[in-house]
Amino acid sequence: MADVRRAVREWVGHQSASPDAVYLVALSGGSDSLALAWALAQEAPGLGVRAGAVVVDHQLQEGSATIAQEAATKATELGLAPVMIKTVEVGKSGGPEEAARNARYQALSESLRETGATGILLAHTRDDQAETVLLGLTRGSGPSGLKGMAPDQGSFHRPLLDMEAATLRQALIDAGISWWEDPHNADEAYKRVVVRKTVLPFLEDALGPGVATSLARTADLFRRDSDALDAMASQFFTQSVTVHQPHQASLELDLLVGQPTAISSRALRLLVTSVGGQPPTYAQMQQVMGLIENWRGQSAIDVSGASVERKEGHIFATIATGRHRKGSAS
Repeated sequence: MADVRRAVREWVGHQSASPDAVYLVALSGGSDSLALAWALAQEAPGLGVRAGAVVVDHQLQEGSATIAQEAATKATELGLAPVMIKTVEVGKSGGPEEAARNARYQALSESLRETGATGILLAHTRDDQAETVLLGLTRGSGPSGLKGMAPDQGSFHRPLLDMEAATLRQALIDAGISWWEDPHNADEAYKRVVVRKTVLPFLEDALGPGVATSLARTADLFRRDSDALDAMASQFFTQSVTVHQPHQASLELDLLVGQPTAISSRALRLLVTSVGGQPPTYAQMQQVMGLIENWRGQSAIDVSGASVERKEGHIFATIATGRHRKGSAS
């Protein structure tokens, strides 16, 4: 109990929050999020901040509305306010896990706007971080994927990222608080559940304890390196990009050739997104880099909605005005 409360207290202490700051816990009613809600409810009054909760009902299982209401009731009993329930429709794009995640984060972002809250607290743990790294490895992710989840990412915060899920469950047991067990967390139709129930236990058994901790440390190291490279690439891009029209921009070929691949590839990714394209996939970036490293007079490449081509000593990215997505960087 003390460890969980301390983690929340230390996190709030690093935020320089104003006296009227409101933080909403993304609450499912499961052990991790309920432990976070409990700890924040205990610590918030003494830290001069307000604590609320938002419960997202994904409508993916029978009785989900009742489960959401029970979670909201527990939050109110803990003294959290405001407490709100957001009901979402989960699409199918990207598979069930990604679709549910997208719907959830959209609902959480809406709750920020509706309440004027300072931020959303997510109950991801060290175990979740280890799972994220392993999934990234199986997908062939680079540093941007292997860096896992950040402790703070815009308005979303993860104060328990260095804690084990078992610690959170024990804290609730000691506090006399029961929680809801999501049956989806045992359903091996989901890749993350397979990693949690089969892959990580196998690695711990074969290699010894501490695998999850090592994977989480790997994510932290990747994050530091990746963030530094992202910042360098962003600076290079800002100083080097030429905007020709609202949805066309270019980078000089000689400048790109003079950069390490880690910087030039990131700059080209920024070039695509700057004109309104989606972030390129690995295969698409291989094609784009071929315009520099393996040039044989290739024609323009369609990259995530943008046309990328090499001409006149530059790499151009262009997107038709009619295809420009509202809200894209420009």
